[in-house]
Amino acid sequence: MEIILYLSVAVIAIAFLVLVIYLAKTLKSLQGTLESVSKTLVGLEGQLDGVTKETAVLLHKTNALADDIHRKSESLNTVVDAVKGVGMSVNKFNQSVQTIVGSVDRQIDQNKEKISQIVQWSNVLLELKDKWNARKQTAAASAENSKLRDPQPQRGKL
Repeated sequence: MEIILYLSVAVIAIAFLVLVIYLAKTLKSLQGTLESVSKTLVGLEGQLDGVTKETAVLLHKTNALADDIHRKSESLNTVVDAVKGVGMSVNKFNQSVQTIVGSVDRQIDQNKEKISQIVQWSNVLLELKDKWNARKQTAAASAENSKLRDPQPQRGKL
C-alpha cells in the first residue's frame, strides 16, 4: 500500500505540475493581452486628450457665436421695432386719409345742388366772356378793314 500511496502522490504531483504549466501558459497569454490593452488605453488616452482640447476650442467658438447672434438679434429687434412703428404710422395716415375722403364725400353730397349752380353760373360767365372776346375781335377786324380801305388818314387843316 505504500506503493499505491507513493504512486498516488506522484500522480497528484504530475497533475499539479501539468496544471501549473498550463496555468503559467495562460498567465503568459493573459500578460500579453493585458499589455496590448494597456497600449491601447495609452493611445486612447492621447486621443481623448486631443478630443477634449478640440471640444474646448469648439465650445469657446460656440459661445462666441452665441454672443454674436445675441447681439445681432438685439440689433435686429430695434430694426423690427422701428419698422413696426413705421407701419403703425402708415396705418394711422391711411385712416386719416380715409376720414378726410369720407368727410369730403359727405360735404359734396350735402352741397351737390350748390355745386351744380356754381358750375352752371361758371358756364354762363365763360359764354359771356367768349361773346365779349368775339365782339372785341369783330370790332378790331372792322377797324382793321376800314384802315385797309382808306389807307391814308385824313389830316386836319391848320
